[in-house]
Amino acid sequence: MSLPILTAVTDAMVEAGLVSAFDRRDLGVTVVRRCVDLPDLLAAATTGAARAALLSADLRRLDRDALTRLAMAGIAVVGLTAPGDEDGDRRLRQLGVAAVIPSDATAEVIAGAVVEASRALATNAAAPATWASGSYSEPLVGFGPLAPAIDVTDGVGPIEPGDGRVGRVIAVWGPAGAPGRTTIALCLAAELAGLGTSTLLVDADSYGGAVGQLVGLLEEAPGLAAAARSANQGLLDVPRLAVLCRDLGGGLRVLPGISRPSRWPELRPASVETVLSMARRLASFVVVDCGFCLETDEELSFDTSAPRRNGATLAVLGAADVVLAVASAEPVGLVRFVRGLSDLRETVPAVDPLVVVNRLRASVVGADPAREVSRAILRHTGTEPVALVPYDLAGLDAAQVAGQLLRDIAPTSPARLAIRELAGRLLGRPAAPRRRRGSLRRQAR
Repeated sequence: MSLPILTAVTDAMVEAGLVSAFDRRDLGVTVVRRCVDLPDLLAAATTGAARAALLSADLRRLDRDALTRLAMAGIAVVGLTAPGDEDGDRRLRQLGVAAVIPSDATAEVIAGAVVEASRALATNAAAPATWASGSYSEPLVGFGPLAPAIDVTDGVGPIEPGDGRVGRVIAVWGPAGAPGRTTIALCLAAELAGLGTSTLLVDADSYGGAVGQLVGLLEEAPGLAAAARSANQGLLDVPRLAVLCRDLGGGLRVLPGISRPSRWPELRPASVETVLSMARRLASFVVVDCGFCLETDEELSFDTSAPRRNGATLAVLGAADVVLAVASAEPVGLVRFVRGLSDLRETVPAVDPLVVVNRLRASVVGADPAREVSRAILRHTGTEPVALVPYDLAGLDAAQVAGQLLRDIAPTSPARLAIRELAGRLLGRPAAPRRRRGSLRRQAR
């Protein structure tokens, strides 16, 4: 039985020759429709009449979003390039096209590539992804094997050039109500960099990103939106991503987010995933400040492929090796966190988050806030916090006013010391022993 395919080849002579050659039954493929442009190809893909598509590298408006829609329709893609067109070949491969064939290849070679691509897509669709402790168990295609998974006891050192490892993605999430996701993400990235590991902080909050302002980037930097746009066009590579980042020195880079919430359509999930894949090659740790909302109701409101405002957040959580769930230590914040954590586990079942309690203080919890909050979270979520961050309003305000990092403004801040301890645990480094007040009194005597 012949494999039904679609064609969208810009060179009419090449397309006519392939269609004529594919009439031979021994090649195993049959052209069911010759598409004139990309919209025609996408429309034909939704009919279910084909299983593969043969398209040109110079097809107008071809981007990653279009290829994602083809994959969702069960269409395997094979790219055709003009002989010697290295730019076209590279662009198709960056877009994620696995098979790229020169247009002067024989009909047998092209047909074989189409059949193999369709078989590979069917195999991948049938094999479910396996996750363990929040980490995807399979290596990313084209980016080498993953480094050992982050754990609060196992360390991951800096990536050396050429060692074949890729960086780790740490997603910082929290429920509605501003529990301090951005503060935790920014301080954690700074502490990881301060401990000698190259770190990239990405602002992927599609509702209210503020990382750029907190580090003093008042102008509208292109940042993540530009990186996602380049990824969607198949033009993003590691050097390009490095140019879009802002280097804060000391091994810390920042990729600012969108300047206005209305620009959320620029953060397409497939493009964000590509940015994170490139970021893994740029830094040992990629800390991502993502949005709070996990709703997917927009998919129920459209008959076709729907825009997904929360798609970027879900893409980050799905790609992350570790998810830090941030809770604000006051009654309302804790109630929101318990409900939000339940939603997180339901929406992204593969995620096994580590709980970080922020803004810990006795004024709203009681005389022993660390014990009370830890017991409450353990009782209602079954998870014990890995970090308890005291509320240092004066230090955080001073850092925000100066547009600098907390570690630089208030190096002895209790909030800073708690986050530094968390960074050390993620690196597998033992925390420095803390002196008790009693021992300090004895020494004072």
